[in-house]
Amino acid sequence: MTTELAIIMLLAGIVLALVGLVLARTLRAEQRVATRLLAVQRGVGVDQVAVPWSLQRAVLQGFARLGTALTRAGILSPRTVADLEQTLSAAGFRSSGALPVFLGAKLVMLVSVPAFAFVLVTVAEVQQPAKGMLLAMAAVAGMLIPDLVAKRLRKRYLKELEQGLPDALDLMVICTEAGLSLEGAIDRVSVEIAPANRSIAAELSLCGSELRILADRRAALMNMAERTRLDVMRRVAVMLAQSLQFGTPITVALRTLSHEMRGEQLTRFEARAARLPVLLTVPMIVFILPTLFLIVGGPAILQVLRSW
Repeated sequence: MTTELAIIMLLAGIVLALVGLVLARTLRAEQRVATRLLAVQRGVGVDQVAVPWSLQRAVLQGFARLGTALTRAGILSPRTVADLEQTLSAAGFRSSGALPVFLGAKLVMLVSVPAFAFVLVTVAEVQQPAKGMLLAMAAVAGMLIPDLVAKRLRKRYLKELEQGLPDALDLMVICTEAGLSLEGAIDRVSVEIAPANRSIAAELSLCGSELRILADRRAALMNMAERTRLDVMRRVAVMLAQSLQFGTPITVALRTLSHEMRGEQLTRFEARAARLPVLLTVPMIVFILPTLFLIVGGPAILQVLRSW
């Protein structure tokens, strides 16, 4: 028992030392780059600029370093990398460092969760085969936790897009009626709606940038639909593309689509409200009816007990 604990502590110390070394090197490199950028922006010397230390930035940079090494090693196939990038993009993480950070976090969780589980089962003196099964479950959990977090963030991001799209379309109607072009309306709406819904603001901002850069504006609109994989975003992209292609008024198309989406939202709310009686049945049976029976039948039960 003592020997196993010593080996565990030694391995844990080695892992922590390696992680600390990577984080320290990453932090120093990041601080040097940030210091030089601030020095250039302020027009002063490098020795006159101080960059505050950030643990979160250091951890993210450490994850990014591990993820970059994993990508360069060729362990993951190009198809897997493309699927991961698309998943992260659909969750709102479109920077070049999102995938390395995700892969680094996944690698750290794959190692740390089984190591922590090994310490627990050793201290608890769990015997085989339960020990092996718990370690295998810990390894699977460590591998799946980052994926579950990414899927949850993606679901929340898409939900925010669906909730904010009708408001964004109403604002675009106002902007187009005021004489702004499609690009100008999208850019203005992305700025105005940012305090209320950052997800739809980021998506519209990226779409506006692609509309200015790409020669085919239909491709820019369809890219927005492909990134999100939402039916409502695809409808918006197709309707705007058809308006641009056939010369129909964009304001009419936006107003019609906004009205349809408002109606769909109202229908979903009504469906949720109709489900409430069914959902409240179980809590009522568990919590309300026993109390009601106790109040109604309690005096009669007491009288019967006293008569005995």
